[in-house]
Amino acid sequence: MEDFDKLSILQLDALMEIANIGAGNAATALAKLINARIDMSVPRIDIKSFAQVPDLMGGADVPVVGLYLKVSGDAPASILFILAIERAAALVDLLMGRENGTTNHEGFSDMDVSALMEVGNILSATYLGALTIFTDLKFYPSVPAIGMDMAGALLNAILAQLGEVADQVLVLKTELKRDGQGVVGDFFLLPDPGSLEIILGALGVGELE
Repeated sequence: MEDFDKLSILQLDALMEIANIGAGNAATALAKLINARIDMSVPRIDIKSFAQVPDLMGGADVPVVGLYLKVSGDAPASILFILAIERAAALVDLLMGRENGTTNHEGFSDMDVSALMEVGNILSATYLGALTIFTDLKFYPSVPAIGMDMAGALLNAILAQLGEVADQVLVLKTELKRDGQGVVGDFFLLPDPGSLEIILGALGVGELE
């Protein structure tokens, strides 16, 4: 399995550049969807073990909303976008132009869930689109699945579906803003074994050391 700790600064910079381009494209797509300006950025990329992911949410017992997609193609992977449930509600408020605190995170409506799934679609499509432009690799994301549970339980359910994956994940801290109202979530890329080296090779920044 790949060891992301072996990524060089050059390799991380290349992935960061792609993430920021994807974020810019996602902001444009969301702005068209809701007819309002959206700012989006990826202030940093982290490398974490999969076991550390619940800690990013505040612990395994924290209620979260997770959007999960399987990516097929030249470099298969999985994508996961996770927000603490209160942040998911704030994201719905942001997208719908509601006052922050309006959406009840204990009872998302069908429209709220649809909005969250569309964010997952747009984030995945734009990030993978940026990867395709830079690498000429083909990626085909699945329809997103949404889950609401404790962070630990949600991640265990996803792991049960994944089978063999890298021990570590790339975490793209993702910030969305509208009219000064901001929401931060975590966007995870989990390459299948061998996929990260394919991506890095296509980017021209070499293989893992």
